Amino acid sequence: MARGMNPGAPVLTRRGFLVASVGAGVGASLAFGFPRGAAAAMDPAVPGGMPPAEAGPLFEPTLWFAIDGEGWVSINIIRAEMGQHVGTALARILADELGADWDKVRILHVDTDPKWGLMVTGGSWSVWQSFPLFSRAGAAGRIALIEQGAKRLGVDPSACRVENGTVVAGGASLTFGEIARQGVPVRRFSADELEKLPIKPASERRLVGRPVQALDIPPKTDGTARYGIDAKVPGMVYARPKIPPTRNGAKVNGVDDSAAKAVKGYVGSLVLDDPSGTVPGWVMVIAQSYPAAIRAADLVRVDWTPGPTSAVSEKDIQDHAAQLIAQPDAGAVLDTGGGDTAAAFKAAQSTLEQTYTTATVLHFQLEPVNALAFEKDGVFEIHTGNQWQSLILPTLAKALGRPETGIILRTYLIGGGFGRRLNGDYAVPAALAAKALAKPVKMVLTREDDARFDSPRSPSVQRLRMAFGAGGEVTAMEHDAAAGWPSQVMTPSLMPKGANGVLYDPFSISGADHWYSVGAQKVRAISNDLANAAFRPGWLRSVGPGWTNWALESFMDEAAHHAKEDPVAFRLKLLDAKGRNAGSAPNAVGGALRQAEVVRRAAARAGWGAPLPADTALGLATSFGQERTMPTWIACVARVHVDRPTGAVRVEKLTLVADAGTVVDPDGARAQVEGAALWGLSMALHEGTVFERGQVKDTNLNSYMPLRISDIPQMDTGFVDSIEVPVGLGEPATTVVGPAIGNAIFNAVGARLRHIPITPDAVRSAIG
Repeated sequence: MARGMNPGAPVLTRRGFLVASVGAGVGASLAFGFPRGAAAAMDPAVPGGMPPAEAGPLFEPTLWFAIDGEGWVSINIIRAEMGQHVGTALARILADELGADWDKVRILHVDTDPKWGLMVTGGSWSVWQSFPLFSRAGAAGRIALIEQGAKRLGVDPSACRVENGTVVAGGASLTFGEIARQGVPVRRFSADELEKLPIKPASERRLVGRPVQALDIPPKTDGTARYGIDAKVPGMVYARPKIPPTRNGAKVNGVDDSAAKAVKGYVGSLVLDDPSGTVPGWVMVIAQSYPAAIRAADLVRVDWTPGPTSAVSEKDIQDHAAQLIAQPDAGAVLDTGGGDTAAAFKAAQSTLEQTYTTATVLHFQLEPVNALAFEKDGVFEIHTGNQWQSLILPTLAKALGRPETGIILRTYLIGGGFGRRLNGDYAVPAALAAKALAKPVKMVLTREDDARFDSPRSPSVQRLRMAFGAGGEVTAMEHDAAAGWPSQVMTPSLMPKGANGVLYDPFSISGADHWYSVGAQKVRAISNDLANAAFRPGWLRSVGPGWTNWALESFMDEAAHHAKEDPVAFRLKLLDAKGRNAGSAPNAVGGALRQAEVVRRAAARAGWGAPLPADTALGLATSFGQERTMPTWIACVARVHVDRPTGAVRVEKLTLVADAGTVVDPDGARAQVEGAALWGLSMALHEGTVFERGQVKDTNLNSYMPLRISDIPQMDTGFVDSIEVPVGLGEPATTVVGPAIGNAIFNAVGARLRHIPITPDAVRSAIG
């Protein structure tokens, strides 16, 4: 014990220090700009740190929000908060349409309940899917408030308007709180009625697209926000798993915990019986504290029979993908409007064919996966951060042998999701252990455990071909992509059929079905069954376009050089918005012409064509975001310098222009684009691992090397002003940075790289 330490005093943690500091200086925190009230925002009983709703009558015209007697508008958020301020973005949609006072709006991240419908945060869908729903919910609230206000004021509803939390009629007015305090029955709107409600024109918006303060900054900065890893209840024990040698098919033959018994606080080791098949071969090491669980787990010895993929390597997975691509009938063919590519290639004046590959990528989110599970009053509670509650609930029901209605997921903030927590598999072992022990179990994975249990982005192999006519025009294109498929493993019911009747994972081929006019077009999506067996493929920020766009945009540059055209001019020529690329309402108005515009703007903004120093060049890439049904048009120009002797690549500047329709949250939008672009840079030059003997090689940040702060380039980000439908911004910028860098390297030193991550050795070899 340190000299002078009081043995009876509570241990002061970093989080406790932050809370104590704020408590001792409320005036300072208010001056710092916390408008919600420090005492309320620091309520530790609320997972997100936001204040609870007031007691008393509530004004609730829809299930998406309520107004209390003090005039607070509490907006229910079903999307996961993982640093992107999704609650602020969605709340301002509803509050704008409602006419609320932004200083009296709060967000409530809700627990699972069938009434919320599909609960998922991914695919850059949150704003896109919520905008029409929340706009109409706000419109319904405005109508209901006017109706009630008009009755109280004795005027016709047509004489009333709503502004800044008040219903106004001439010189008289009523606040939202005054109306709520009446406690009279409120008009409720059905789903059909909501669907028909008109919303404000863009010219009348006061919050959407304007700078406002994010609602969740105070708890995130003062230490009161609660993440899944913070969850605790009295009487709980801690668990750390022993991860088996293979993700699938492992069996436990025996457990030797004799050495672990010397660890103070060690309780025992539990072999899980998992009816859902989520964690086969898992052994949970139980202790009274997490440090004890870590130490004990290191001493527990497990005898496993591994699954059939215990010898699989990265090369095996990639070689298998190449073999599948070589089979002409393998995979699903997408409906691209077709044309006979075989005939076009046979008649071509010239052709181009290249193969591109990407490595396995891990999530390495800051907060390792964790879950607290216990049964209370006949309901099984799971306390954890999760991106897709609706996906894991049926699996938990199967694992626990009870209906979904007997399980609830409590919502917490997420210390980094990036797609890892779309797969909520980590909730299953905690729940099984809690059921077996009949007490609360808090499971936390170490960094190494987390890496080995990750749902990585699958390695991929892609082959692209293009046919050219006598005048150099593009007459046909084929794109074959083989990788592990998350949807096939976790959500097979969501897989559509291709034009040839074969099911495919849309998230693993998005991006290949592009907006370029290339004549006859064929896109083939191929499931790498060896990858699916060796690990559980996951959704990682940008998902399929993270690899499909690497290949597509690298190949478009190679095609431009083959045709002896400038890469920007070549793309603009093909983005002509003809035929199926013309676009359609409501999401893709303008089609390829909008993608051409971001290309044009990014090139001009970056100084395309201007002279640059030796071994320094610009490279461009573009994309339409996640899916053709929700296109986010984006272009990136990378300015890159290559050191020829070492092969080191330094990205000096990234210029990005995005057209995401209506930008709801300008500050959040910029943060999303910049964060996504830096992740794309990280995966292009730094990140990546390989499989060795059925496991990922790199399990901590001493060897897995994401982007460091010293590697961050200058960034210039712009948006196209638009009043079109708002679409997603969380992921599209991830996909354009890698190919822009690869194209810039070629323009700088003539070295063409077709694999990411791009290493100095690979650059040196390509130069040589």
